[in-house]
Amino acid sequence: MKGFNYFKYDGLGLAELVKTKEVKPTEVLDACFNRIEEINPKVNAVVYKMYDKAKVEAAKVNNGTFAGIPLLLKDIAQEIKGEPTTSGSFVFSKYVSKVDSEYAIRMKRAGFNFIGKTNVPELGLVAYTEPTYYGASHNPWNLGHTPGGSSGGAAAAVASGMLPIAGASDGGGSIRIPASFCSLFGLKPTRGRTPVGPSLGRFWQGATLEHVLTRTVRDSAAVLDEIAGAEKGAAFNVPAYEGSYLEAMSLPIAKPLKIAFTTNSPIGTTVDESCKEAVLKTVQFLESLGHVVEEKEAPVDGKKIANSYLTLYFGEVSATLSTLEELLGRKVKFQDVEPATWLLGLLGKTTTAEEFVLSLRAWDKAAYAMETFHETYDFYVTPTTAFPASKIGEHDLKTVEKIALNVTGRMGTAKILKKMGIVDQLAEDSLKRVPFTQLANLTGQPAMSVPVHISKEGLPVGVQFMAARGKEHLLIQMAAQIEQSVLWVGMKGNPMM
Repeated sequence: MKGFNYFKYDGLGLAELVKTKEVKPTEVLDACFNRIEEINPKVNAVVYKMYDKAKVEAAKVNNGTFAGIPLLLKDIAQEIKGEPTTSGSFVFSKYVSKVDSEYAIRMKRAGFNFIGKTNVPELGLVAYTEPTYYGASHNPWNLGHTPGGSSGGAAAAVASGMLPIAGASDGGGSIRIPASFCSLFGLKPTRGRTPVGPSLGRFWQGATLEHVLTRTVRDSAAVLDEIAGAEKGAAFNVPAYEGSYLEAMSLPIAKPLKIAFTTNSPIGTTVDESCKEAVLKTVQFLESLGHVVEEKEAPVDGKKIANSYLTLYFGEVSATLSTLEELLGRKVKFQDVEPATWLLGLLGKTTTAEEFVLSLRAWDKAAYAMETFHETYDFYVTPTTAFPASKIGEHDLKTVEKIALNVTGRMGTAKILKKMGIVDQLAEDSLKRVPFTQLANLTGQPAMSVPVHISKEGLPVGVQFMAARGKEHLLIQMAAQIEQSVLWVGMKGNPMM
């Protein structure tokens, strides 16, 4: 089809054109490659390209649901045998994946054609994508702002029209936060729903799930149909959903739902008025549908959840740096990683096994409390983030913090920083903008961000819905209703689309 409008179609739409032979897979690839070459210098979303291999794959017969559709994988955990996976860090620059990740196997089986990897913060650790190794990714809505993290490159790619779907993962909000900042749809599935192996049986103790970022709800639902299911060696498995997530979109919600909402930060920090307004608009919409909506906060201690999440951070980063010794053939040095990453590793070494176990027990208590909560409330609605996207460089360390980190890093101890209170400052700075998303990761619940608002400054704002474990289909049903309403913003007003 000469001159077909590549941007008009979502992933399923492009797949239908390929299936009916209105468009060749090579034409889809060419449109995608042209868009990347045009836009990537502005947004820095794609950090590794596989164009030649993708062209070879495009010539093969494929009957998958997404046959012929290009896909960018996230440059951490979503591994392809023989290709690099850097995790956004110079220290992994020589690492080449030895096996396909189960996620990649299932996505390829679904028909996707892998064309490259997207930018991530170092080790996927923060809610903005500004790694020293690759440089910052930029938000297509305003290039001076971040697209979020850690799936920031994926969000920038989808929101700038490079492709309709990109691989993403979520360990503390890393799908939902970029979705909110870039006006995309982002669903974090129930713990155990999607694969994380074979290198791992649990990813961040079960907090992290693999999925996608999309512009449409149906693309997300269809991908979940393709990749959901138990995997060999997994620490967590969830009972299979007997239906189709894609088909669930067209099913009516059977009864008026009971829904709880809040606009208060769970850690007691400020919430921007635009984020509150987004929730209140959503509440009005839900009430107009006949649902019962009540202002009520979750029955958990938000600060305990935050502390448990940070304890996870410390332990996982420390463990990752320790395993690097085998890759490097020597001990990891302060100069090998970014200063903040090194600090997290040091804090992991000062965290006791007792503290780590108590942290995991706090997860389980919160999970029980939330499951009980959802016996009354079908959804828990909050802002996805407490503020719209931050400016590029806004999270850079101050001079005194840099000096302290450098001194501490070279000395190999975090005790000095603890005494100075810098650790507490760094913790609050990392969570005050994004305090809402971690709960679902620790409890294992499914949660989604829907694009429903634009701030006065022209930045997207999403609203988060959480549901009981195993209830992704209910979230998808609600998202489909919102997508068909005036509440849905999507790409309307996006200067790059």
